[in-house]
Amino acid sequence: MMGVHAALHAWAAILFVAVIAVAGEVLIASGMHELGDLDNIRAVHGLGGTIAAVLTNMRFVAGALCMALNFFAMLFALSIAELSLAGPAIAGLTYIGNAVAAKIFLRENVNRRRWIAVTFVTIGVVLLTR
Repeated sequence: MMGVHAALHAWAAILFVAVIAVAGEVLIASGMHELGDLDNIRAVHGLGGTIAAVLTNMRFVAGALCMALNFFAMLFALSIAELSLAGPAIAGLTYIGNAVAAKIFLRENVNRRRWIAVTFVTIGVVLLTR
């Protein structure tokens, strides 16, 4: 059983992992929307031009760096929290964050079914804290 300080430390790490994952995924999605269809880019500029277009898109690069940081942050979180807590909590918080961020930052249409799913995931994450 974790003490209060250890539990707060674990949840802070879990929340950090989820926030960095959401930031990375939103930045990558935004960068890919900005680039457009990679098949069209490849048809005009070839494979090398496509790779160059992706690697020079700052949103994509920032998102990829966030995802790399996310990997190492997850390693840290798993070193201080139990897998049975950290795994589902990180996944659930990332799912919730992605839906909210997609609506706010990417202006995606998040339909009612997705919001219901987000509600159930939120309930699951809350149950993990008990």
